[in-house]
Amino acid sequence: MREALTDMMTVEVAYALPQKQWLIAISVPGGTTALQAIQRSGLLQELPELSVEQCKIGVFGKIVSRDTVLQALDRVEIYRPLIADPKQARRLRAALKDKLTEKKQAAKTGQQKPKKA
Repeated sequence: MREALTDMMTVEVAYALPQKQWLIAISVPGGTTALQAIQRSGLLQELPELSVEQCKIGVFGKIVSRDTVLQALDRVEIYRPLIADPKQARRLRAALKDKLTEKKQAAKTGQQKPKKA
C-alpha cells in the first residue's frame, strides 16, 4: 500500500481565456504523459470546445509533445492559437504610434503636414 502512495505525484494543468483562468492540481501516477494529465484534469469535459489536438502544450513555458512524461510538480500549459501574427501586430502599433507623434508635433507647431495626392 505504501508503494502505491509514493508512485503518485502532483502536477498542475493550466489554461486561460481572456475572462477566466484554470489552474488545476491533480494527483497522477508516475509515468503520466502531458496529454493524460490534461485528460484527467477534467478541463476537456468542462470546456467541450477546447481541442487539445489544435493547441500547443508546454511545461513551464517550454513547448513539449503530448507524450512527454511528466515529473512531480510540473505545470502542463495549454496554449490557445494566436489570433494575430505578433510581428504584424507590432508593425501596426509602431505605425499608429508614429502617426500620433506626427499629429502632436504638427499641433505644437501649428502646422499641418501636407497631404499626399
